Amino acid sequence: MSAIPTQRETASLASDAHAPSDASVLPRAWSHASLPGSSLAPGSARALVRGALAEWAELGVPGTEHHTPRLVEDAILVVSELVTNAVVHAGTDIELVCRAEEATGAIVVEVSDRHPGRAPRDGAAEPAHDTPEYGRGLNLVARLAESWGVTYRTGVKTVWARLPAEEDPEEFGPLGGPRPSALPGPGPHRFERDQDWLNRGALSFLAEASDLLAGQLDENLVAALTGQLLVPRLADWCAVWLEDEVTGRGWPLPGAAGTGPRLARVWHGSENRIEELRRALEKDPPRPPGDLRSGPEGHPWPGEALGPGEAVGTALSYRLIAGGRPLGTLVIGRAGPAGFPDEVTGLVEDLGRRVALAIGAARQYARQATISAVLQRGLLPGAVAEIPGVSSALVYEPCDKGGPSGDFYDLFPAGDGRWCFAVGDVQGKGPEAAVVIGLARPWLRLLAREGYRVADVLDRLNQLLLDDATEAADAGARALVGPAAPGDGPQTRFLSLLYGELVPFDGGVRCTLASAGHPLPLLLGPDGAVRTAAQPQTLLGVVEDATYTSETFELLPGDSLLCVTDGVTERRSGSRQFDDGDGLATALAGCAGLSAQSIAERIRRLVHEFGGPTPEDDLALLVLQAD
Repeated sequence: MSAIPTQRETASLASDAHAPSDASVLPRAWSHASLPGSSLAPGSARALVRGALAEWAELGVPGTEHHTPRLVEDAILVVSELVTNAVVHAGTDIELVCRAEEATGAIVVEVSDRHPGRAPRDGAAEPAHDTPEYGRGLNLVARLAESWGVTYRTGVKTVWARLPAEEDPEEFGPLGGPRPSALPGPGPHRFERDQDWLNRGALSFLAEASDLLAGQLDENLVAALTGQLLVPRLADWCAVWLEDEVTGRGWPLPGAAGTGPRLARVWHGSENRIEELRRALEKDPPRPPGDLRSGPEGHPWPGEALGPGEAVGTALSYRLIAGGRPLGTLVIGRAGPAGFPDEVTGLVEDLGRRVALAIGAARQYARQATISAVLQRGLLPGAVAEIPGVSSALVYEPCDKGGPSGDFYDLFPAGDGRWCFAVGDVQGKGPEAAVVIGLARPWLRLLAREGYRVADVLDRLNQLLLDDATEAADAGARALVGPAAPGDGPQTRFLSLLYGELVPFDGGVRCTLASAGHPLPLLLGPDGAVRTAAQPQTLLGVVEDATYTSETFELLPGDSLLCVTDGVTERRSGSRQFDDGDGLATALAGCAGLSAQSIAERIRRLVHEFGGPTPEDDLALLVLQAD
């Protein structure tokens, strides 16, 4: 039988040749779609699979007579987890393939992404059943699927899962396939299905769900994953409100806009009901009790928004509390007069505690990221000075977006027709590196403007880094992060630094510079000749009585000076580094005749092409070119 397009957004159809080797029988019913790498992808994926399975059942495709509602629910949840995992950890467009095996009725799904930042180490594929740190959520897939694995092709990573069919004639639809809706739905068998699922491994589901939530660093994504976990597994719909953690307001204050809870996520088993349900819920937000009870509490049933088929039902609200602070409210709903069994309400309460912890952790991460971003901006110059007769270009790429980088740069006027520049790298990152940079940059500017020579500036900065005040500040920075470990006393932080002074004159620029434990600067002539422009010297902050020297030379029109951090020279490709065999000098020689900006961009590109997709160190480079 030919492939069956199931959604208008279906982009293309694949062939049976793409089936995983683990599938013993090739499917005759399958569908393939391309999805955008965005937060909408999981919803589109669920719609694709739900529509495909329903259409195959209506057509009587062989194998679908084995599909029970529970198998359909499991398949939709697995697809949702795989696509969510790809969106969060790859961010590229996603390929989704869904198959139904003819003989067994097993459902096979594959989700592929381009994994730009997650190349396998040393070219080896990941073990099929060893969940990597960036694969949280695959634990849940492993629990629901009979088998699953990860396959790598050039530039593509595919995660597949196979869910076996189960014989359950009482739950077959009129055509032998699943009922039109994947929801358990009201009916005489719903209680039995609840008990069957609870007995089948609800506690394992809770543990794996906790692991999935713990890996998220965005509170909105936590809310979205909560909806996917609960619907349709335990409820027909759910909603998550998030509150202001500082004020703990559970409802709006009169005349104060933005003080009430924010409806962060609404989810329904039938996606075409979500928007109307959202509008109804926004009109009637939960009003939590004055004390910090987690629930459950009764919540008004939004029957008008759900239509005649769900005019009657039960809704329960759970306060999301972590660390004694209210963070929001989770509301779940189930259609029909039976309501929720006690086992389900207790399980949701347990899940709600984990959701609250995940939201609290995500907010803590967001606060730290904001503080780090503000701190990073304060550690770097707001603008790079323009120097008469000199063109400059800068590339700065910290590898860790969540904390202050160890690399820094500066280019500033020092008065009396002098301009100074610096490119440095602090041992370590985070608050401790920020302490050193926060001392080094202001002192560099102060000493330069006081008229100190290049070598003298390094002498004094070296002594400053060895001073007891630096150690005290360093210890204070660690105290902000957490309790000190045994033996973790104040430490001196080392600094590699390339520092120089520029003085323009008629026909060129006089440059005086010194390198303290830093990659040596390279001078490129118009003819493509490259030479080093400084001598190696000791790191700052290591030797107390170190004495530094400087070199002076002239930058003539067309000459370019390249200054880099070790994120450039030590960029790795296997056991090789970018600067092995004078690799940086060779790359620079090929830049003869280019502008400063073009040189900077070419070196940056060559460094990126040399190493893997995920840099292991910060990268900074500065190009100064005499006009």
